[in-house]
Amino acid sequence: MTALPSTTVANLRDLGGTPLSGGRTVRSGLVLRSGQLDRLDLDADTAVASLGLTTVIDFRTSGERADHPDRVPAGARVLISDVLADKMNSGKMPAAVQLKHLLSDPVVAEEQLGGGKAQALFADVYRSFVTTASAQASYRMLLEELADPQAGPLLFHCTAGKDRTGWGATVILSLLGADDETLMAEYLSVSSAVKQAFAPMIEGFTAAGGNPDIALALIGVFPAYLEAALDEVETRYGSMEKYVREGLGISDEKVEALRARLIA
Repeated sequence: MTALPSTTVANLRDLGGTPLSGGRTVRSGLVLRSGQLDRLDLDADTAVASLGLTTVIDFRTSGERADHPDRVPAGARVLISDVLADKMNSGKMPAAVQLKHLLSDPVVAEEQLGGGKAQALFADVYRSFVTTASAQASYRMLLEELADPQAGPLLFHCTAGKDRTGWGATVILSLLGADDETLMAEYLSVSSAVKQAFAPMIEGFTAAGGNPDIALALIGVFPAYLEAALDEVETRYGSMEKYVREGLGISDEKVEALRARLIA
């Protein structure tokens, strides 16, 4: 996976170049991931302007979209698919969509997230990526779009580009033939970019007396988070391919079309 030098989009990465089994790689320029696009400026950002994006998939909640509306290239389709809709409707607002609120009040953060609660909450959210209907619909859309032989370059994103987006990248790369070590390495590779994007918020939180471990749990990526989702796949389906076919409803034909299009 290649980090792209965008000046206005946080955590922009091309899945192209990721090593796959048999000495193959992911084809470059076709599937990209990032954080939110609310600051995108194509006039100033040649890294994004040169991508020729034709489709953007936004995994964020309605509240996140209202607070930070995307800016997208002219002519690009925008597909909205809220991964966390079912989780939100259950009355349990995930920490992933409360970063600004939680990091603004160290006392509230300690009450709600201290003592390992943050890590447990994120593990639960990652499991919901596998189990909830809204998440299944979102990742089904992602794979179906990527399997279309007529599709152009596609970018998918959430807010920070690490959790909802991270799971999407993991599913894609697993289907294409990346091994477990590569999947984990690619998942963790966004850490520095996310920390940089949220640095002012983290610094303000810790300066106000906030626990830095809580801040790190909220904005970081950790093996245990991804392992929770992978364990849910193994427990419910037995393999990633069965999760994709039975859980997401992606046909064998579309899986093969996706591989033919994305494997170099």
